[in-house]
Amino acid sequence: MTKKQKAYARAGVDVDLGNKLKRGIQSLVRQTHGPQVLGGIGGFGGLFRANFPAMREPVLVASIDGVGTKLKIAFAVNKHDTVGADLVNHCVNDIAVLGARPLFFLDYIGCGKLKPRVFQQLLRGFSRACRSARCALLGGETAQMPGMYRNGEYDLAGCIIGVVDRGNIIDGKKIRPGDVILGLESNGLHTNGYSLAREILFGKMNLKIGSRLPGSATAVGKELLRVHKNYQPLLAKIPTGPINGLAHITGGGLIDNLPRILPANCDAVIETRKWRAPRIFQTLQQNGNIDLHEMYQVFNMGIGMVAVVSERDAGRAMRILEAKRIGQIVRGSGTVCLKF
Repeated sequence: MTKKQKAYARAGVDVDLGNKLKRGIQSLVRQTHGPQVLGGIGGFGGLFRANFPAMREPVLVASIDGVGTKLKIAFAVNKHDTVGADLVNHCVNDIAVLGARPLFFLDYIGCGKLKPRVFQQLLRGFSRACRSARCALLGGETAQMPGMYRNGEYDLAGCIIGVVDRGNIIDGKKIRPGDVILGLESNGLHTNGYSLAREILFGKMNLKIGSRLPGSATAVGKELLRVHKNYQPLLAKIPTGPINGLAHITGGGLIDNLPRILPANCDAVIETRKWRAPRIFQTLQQNGNIDLHEMYQVFNMGIGMVAVVSERDAGRAMRILEAKRIGQIVRGSGTVCLKF
């Protein structure tokens, strides 16, 4: 057995190292566990006791995602905890738009060679974000696959499970003409548009990962690794009922994400002058010579989450969500109209 293990390690898969690292991160994982998590760490499956006495008809909500080519920035900076947090927060937001609160999260790490420092940073990011989201890090998979990835690179994916009472599901069906569109600000690119951003910043502008962004004291790498915001804690402060629709502004921007919640007889009119996009988006648009309309389809442009509420609820919702009024719902055919 010892010889076989050594041969496997020579082939690029170090089983013993994997086991050692997994034992070392147990404290990080346990920090995210509450009484609903049953059993130990490292089993074939995670156990979560589903008990929702306050809900009349609990519905489980599931989502899975990755962080795209933002990973290329993490490789270049050699900093990996932030993309771990990105993955959790992105997934949390994707189920929060349905009114769900997160229950547990599972991660997948695929790599050519397992590097202890990188692995530990990723798990710290997962753990920190899960604790903030009150979400259990229930399990995961770390796959060592020599020859599948470039040296020093890996891939991430995350799966999240949440719950919502069926009567409180937010699906956009209550959206009506006259409703107000509120925007919750992002702090940068979040996890989308990085392929185009890298082409502009490193290709056309010839910047380096440590270069300062034009007109800014912030280095390119630091700017691009800003952690994707988790909006669920703010959304949870709104009582059941006032929010008619929610959209997480990820790939596709405002143009493609808002129609996912619009009724067939409604359009969303967005007044882009109601907020100021972070400098990074101006830099990308100007130096990449990108059509402004396309910018709003590729990037979030400073709005990471959209909430649709009735006019009577708008003032209170704005205060609770720390949001800006950025548009209105009008009669139409389920599309987005941008006003510049």
